[in-house]
Amino acid sequence: MVVDYESGPLLAACVDSLLADGVTRVVVVDNGSADGPPGGLDRADPRVEVVRPGRNVGYGSAANRGAAVVGGELFLVCNPDLRVVPGTVRALEDAALADPSVAVVGPVVRNPDGTRYPSARRFPSLVDAAGHAVLGRLRPGNPFTRRYHGASAAGSDHPPGAVVPSDWVSGAFMAVRRQAFEQVGGFDEGYFMYAEDMDLCWRLRQAGWSVVWTGAGEVVHVQGASTARHPWRMLVEHHRSALRFAARSSSGWRRLTLPVVAVVLGLRLLAAAAGAAVAGVPRGGSPGARVSPDHGS
Repeated sequence: MVVDYESGPLLAACVDSLLADGVTRVVVVDNGSADGPPGGLDRADPRVEVVRPGRNVGYGSAANRGAAVVGGELFLVCNPDLRVVPGTVRALEDAALADPSVAVVGPVVRNPDGTRYPSARRFPSLVDAAGHAVLGRLRPGNPFTRRYHGASAAGSDHPPGAVVPSDWVSGAFMAVRRQAFEQVGGFDEGYFMYAEDMDLCWRLRQAGWSVVWTGAGEVVHVQGASTARHPWRMLVEHHRSALRFAARSSSGWRRLTLPVVAVVLGLRLLAAAAGAAVAGVPRGGSPGARVSPDHGS
């Protein structure tokens, strides 16, 4: 299942790579795209179905609609701006079926230049979240960001085919066990964009399921192809989602710190918006604009 929003020709390339890797049915949820038929998918192909909610309902909400249609014990959740490396679908399926406690499996995610995106991460502590929020852009190698990104989980220190437990994996591409997904009610539709993948994995783990990352599968992800069209809204949604997750995952005395978390995130939002303005990002965005990270950043 692919959630699409104005991704243009990237969508067709994504769908083709899924079909080439053995997927027999692809459901594309067109999230109110204004750029015509999604990615040229008006062609007749019985393996591809387009679902149109009629407006942009957000990533998690669209994914829930796709999951209700696609069927199967396991299903894929996929961004439209990526290419699946051959053998990936089978690798994720094998990892899920080898252990009935596994609810979600994520692959290696590479950037177009071949570098590895931190797609397997730890749930951030309040300290690490604050440190990442303040220092992540200024000094990416800081210890708070390194712990948050869970460098060891998706690093090069594991054998190529390793299956590694992870707190959560990126929603850019994941295999999901339907039984687990339905048990926790799917994605929380209170998130419009960002952190819905982290939230899903957190609720699954709270319910007793496990989440893993496998080095046997790989996708290449062109991040921000759709979000760059609406950079200012995406900045706001990114920070709003971070606060929502902090509120959901905090308990006891930690809930008393939520006002501080809100202030830190608000300051980070202002700083990010100021940086985007200085960089000259237009209010409507542009195909090359990139002022906000993708899922889970």
